[in-house]
Amino acid sequence: MNQVMRSALNSYAQVSMDAGVASASPHRLIVMLYDGALAAIAKAKFHLAGKEISDIAEKGKATSHAISIIEDGLMGSLNVEAGGVLAENLYALYQYMSRRLLEGNLNNEPGAYEEVSTLLGELRDAWNGMEFQKPVSSIMRDPNRLGNGSLGMA
Repeated sequence: MNQVMRSALNSYAQVSMDAGVASASPHRLIVMLYDGALAAIAKAKFHLAGKEISDIAEKGKATSHAISIIEDGLMGSLNVEAGGVLAENLYALYQYMSRRLLEGNLNNEPGAYEEVSTLLGELRDAWNGMEFQKPVSSIMRDPNRLGNGSLGMA
């Protein structure tokens, strides 16, 4: 695929993603964060097996992207004050995941990527199960301000 075609496809994908984010519920936004982190980890694991210099760079880029989603998106959306012990535990788990991804990147450790991928997958599944049990607005202080420290598990 030539560079012009790849650029056009990337632009289309970004517009599609932006539209999806704009119309998503707060609950769906969290699922999208989990999906994005899982996709970045899968990409990093793919490049972990490569031996080229470009693979090393791409692995680092994908790992950094996953860490950014975890720290800026998932951790950033928690309201530890309102969420109590559950939010505190999630915050600590997200910190642990970020640290494991960093270690995995530095040490070329596939097990670290697998561990974090498993943890994120379990959290994503649990989050999806919650959708039908309890309205999102009852567990979030302000569901319209996702990403501004407003996600509180009360």
